[in-house]
Amino acid sequence: MISEKENYKMLLRGEIPEFVPKYRMMDWMVMPSLFMDLTSPDGNKMNEFGVQYATTPASMGAHMAAPGKEILKDIRKWRDVIKTPDLSNVDWEALAKKDLEKKDIKNDPVVIFAGGYFMTLMDFMSFTEGLCAMHEEPEEVYALFDYLSEYYLERQRAMMKYYHPDVYCLVDDTAAARFPFISEKMYRELVMPFHKKHADMALNDGLLISMHCCGKCESFADAWLEMGVSAWEPAQVSNDLAGMKKKYGRKLAIMGGWDNTGRISFPEASDEELREELYKCIDTLAPDGGYAFMAFVNGDPEDENVKRKNAIIEDIYQNYAKCYYQNN
Repeated sequence: MISEKENYKMLLRGEIPEFVPKYRMMDWMVMPSLFMDLTSPDGNKMNEFGVQYATTPASMGAHMAAPGKEILKDIRKWRDVIKTPDLSNVDWEALAKKDLEKKDIKNDPVVIFAGGYFMTLMDFMSFTEGLCAMHEEPEEVYALFDYLSEYYLERQRAMMKYYHPDVYCLVDDTAAARFPFISEKMYRELVMPFHKKHADMALNDGLLISMHCCGKCESFADAWLEMGVSAWEPAQVSNDLAGMKKKYGRKLAIMGGWDNTGRISFPEASDEELREELYKCIDTLAPDGGYAFMAFVNGDPEDENVKRKNAIIEDIYQNYAKCYYQNN
């Protein structure tokens, strides 16, 4: 059997892989540890711009910008507030060695993440003020994104040189559960130009490109494909996944497609319901390729019931989903 890395790359090239991949974002993702340990004076996790984040055990490690601690109040004043770090003295070779030392880079793909322009603005300002800024001061938003892109692209160029990634994942949650936060027109005018800078750089280096975007974001899929994106996660069920599979086929692999916000993804659902929905998800999305399995039960990962439910999911992956192409 080929490695998970080569099997996953087959999926992103639009081929039918030897086995259904299990998309393991946290295992494959590599982030530069340069700013990972920053904390605010009151103990919150903090990024290099000074944005503070909050989390809970139930969020399984996910963070959101801490409410009431926004750093940018007026988009017209961003030049006075937002300062990108100086990366000129970073020892990227040593950093890459440290960040990759616990990764199984022989078997697993190395995936680096980039983008985040929309979400960065929301982190700076809050969703209310950030969305107002995009509508009321689009020129200032574009100028801020252009400034940020110089920093982000410098960082990503160094990562591409020293981390030797296989996949470049664009990340931006431009949609809520039931509808996009912004129109396709606004996405194309304000956000896509900067996503495309990253995509062009990655494609020129021979990398495959995936997209992380939560929520009902199917209206952006054509734009993604135009940039060279070939896979999307978590592909939440608020989207017409069956319709998208029919429209795009293996050109846009669906990684996930699991109802990760509905009742079935919480420990209260019965084991029988969980199994039924897993089989349904696999049988809908796996035929003819273009699918990577990704499912989990929400909750505290130390909770025994959560552990047991996730063990059921793993069993169905190993004994049904993974070998789907051999058995069908």
